[in-house]
Amino acid sequence: MIDGETLPAPPVMPEPEDDSKPLRVKIKDAIDARDSETLAALLEPLPPSAALRQLLLLVADDRDVLMTLIPTDLAAKLIVEAPVQAATDLLERMEIDRAAEVLDQLSSDLQADIIGNFETEDANAILARLHPDDAADVRRLAEYKDGTAGGLMVAEAFKFSETATIGAVLQGIVSEEADFERYRGQHPYVVDAEDRPVGVVSLRNLLTSNRSERLATIMVQPVTIGVDTTLDALQDLFDKHNFFGLPVVEADGRLVGVVSRTAVHDAALARSESESLKRQGIVGDELRSMPTWLRSRRRLAWLSANIVLNIIAASVISAYEETLAALITIAVFLPMVSDMSGCSGNQAVGVTMRELALGVVRTKDAMRVWRKEVTVGIINGIALGILIGLVCWIWKGNPWLGLVIGTALAINTVLAVSIGGVVPLLLKRLGQDPAAASGPLLTTITDMAGFFLVLSLASLMMPLLI
Repeated sequence: MIDGETLPAPPVMPEPEDDSKPLRVKIKDAIDARDSETLAALLEPLPPSAALRQLLLLVADDRDVLMTLIPTDLAAKLIVEAPVQAATDLLERMEIDRAAEVLDQLSSDLQADIIGNFETEDANAILARLHPDDAADVRRLAEYKDGTAGGLMVAEAFKFSETATIGAVLQGIVSEEADFERYRGQHPYVVDAEDRPVGVVSLRNLLTSNRSERLATIMVQPVTIGVDTTLDALQDLFDKHNFFGLPVVEADGRLVGVVSRTAVHDAALARSESESLKRQGIVGDELRSMPTWLRSRRRLAWLSANIVLNIIAASVISAYEETLAALITIAVFLPMVSDMSGCSGNQAVGVTMRELALGVVRTKDAMRVWRKEVTVGIINGIALGILIGLVCWIWKGNPWLGLVIGTALAINTVLAVSIGGVVPLLLKRLGQDPAAASGPLLTTITDMAGFFLVLSLASLMMPLLI
């Protein structure tokens, strides 16, 4: 109190934010409060992979709310970081208008990959909200096959008429910075009146040449690729040439897009990961943020088939119970024979899968592939059979046991490489995925054959083994 007057009450200060809270708790609190500013402040400083991790830690309903509240450009960054199937799931759960806003922020190649996973009705609804030219590009890109130049390219090409001057190009770069960013540092392509590439200009020459000169005076002949060029052919081209990107043309020579070195590298890595996962029974882009029943159903489809195959292999052992009871030592070597044969077979599968991808072998070449694999199988089978036979002899002191195990491994190795080399071709001919189905078939057959060979040879030579 001053001179009989009452002092005003001090202003109420907001409580400081609790920095001890884990980030996921802060994000959850902001979602519950529908606080878009706080969500943006929490997620924007994070690397895209870390922000995506925080998103996927949420339950589905909270993910939907977060993707609706955050700025469009931030939502687009999360979509870019996510695997295509996860990105599709995130967009599918949005309102059509919001999904279109986010999709509009993406590159045309990613737009096409995602839209290709949508139901036709939803895809058309989203595309109807994009600029007509952008929607047309997405529809066109979605028609190209995966793993080809057309399927990997972006529709945006940094192109100019052959009559354009260097000054006009430089002025366009300066005045349209937002558009220039979409070209990801492409070199300018020079096209004729029919939109066919006739030259390419290096940015260095562009900056050091007289602005009044035409592009035709400094351009060089471009290396172009067709829309159907395979991923393996693209890898070879980028290995031979130090290019950041290559122009993609239709059969009539029109420029329809550009495929980048990064896109080819990412596609090759994704293909390798996909084939590895398929061999382990994981089909599609599985993430633990997906519905539990969906993940379970996908895995069970593969595991259930393996139960049947393993029962068949186990039945062989059951038929020789008396031999196993009399010669329990045999049991030690059964897994060695089946495992070593399986390894040889997997090598053959890998070579066939590689040749299928390169296009150097076709399904009609099965007999040629078999002859080649049998030759290698005989050589390796004899070498491995002698090696394991000597080990058995030294270990157990019985040369006849070494002969049984070595002979079984040699024969099974020839069988394994024959199956590994030919089965992927047969599956391809039947319209099945060789990457997913070759492994289980090979494993079951080599196990069954290995058990049969060891136990049947042991039964025949029983007097010499006891």
